[in-house]
Amino acid sequence: MRHALLLAHRAQAAGEVPVGAVVVHDGRIVGEGWNRPIGTCDPSAHAELVALRAAARRLGNYRLTGTTLYVTLEPCVMCAGAIVHARVARLVFGAWDPKAGAVRSVYDVIAQPRLNHRVEWHGGVLEDACGGILKQFFRARRRAMAPG
Repeated sequence: MRHALLLAHRAQAAGEVPVGAVVVHDGRIVGEGWNRPIGTCDPSAHAELVALRAAARRLGNYRLTGTTLYVTLEPCVMCAGAIVHARVARLVFGAWDPKAGAVRSVYDVIAQPRLNHRVEWHGGVLEDACGGILKQFFRARRRAMAPG
């Protein structure tokens, strides 16, 4: 998760929402990503999807069985769906997302019984650090947009 936090800082430096993600397989990082939708003009370039794509290329398979995805923010609906379709074994995330979280906060995409794959998950890991960078980012953004 600490590596994912470093990647979140990369996103922040690029003016993106600071979210980072890392895919681990057999104890080694096989994919990493940070939010890049603004810079790439790609609405699907969330940290999770960038990391999943990199891991799939590195492992030579779109199914990422036996992997763990670490991400600094609870995944959204799009990312949760991709995590299930990629057959990620385990998801670990930092901050909860009360506005768009699709693991438990708003939606429960990961645990839908009709889906053909179950993802083990754990939220709140390094929650203060993961949430802190997001709060700082949005506080600065609101200040920059305030009249005066």
